[in-house]
Amino acid sequence: QVQLVESGGGLVQTGGSLRLSCAASGSTANIKGISWYRQVLGKQRELVAGINSDGTTNYADSVKGRFAVSRDNAKNTVYLQMNSLQPEDTALYYCKADYLEWGYREYWGPGTQVTVSS
Repeated sequence: QVQLVESGGGLVQTGGSLRLSCAASGSTANIKGISWYRQVLGKQRELVAGINSDGTTNYADSVKGRFAVSRDNAKNTVYLQMNSLQPEDTALYYCKADYLEWGYREYWGPGTQVTVSS
């Protein structure tokens, strides 16, 4: 089992930056990848970026060149560096762990709010 906690959200002006953190605890050795998702009220949750256990990363087209995902294995933490933020980036940001042990499971954090003012 894994627990995830996001932090680093807040209010920022257009063009500003934020760094989100996703801290994992529990059986972290069984995590095969961590992804960042975001959701606006009334809309579907969408994938923003992810990083696998081998270090490979992927990004949504809307954030390529502006966001960067990285990890610190010693701290069991994945980061999402968000630059050149736009009002359309406003959302509740979640991290999700892909967990593999006797089958596949997903674990989600409670989310952190990012608000970009115009």
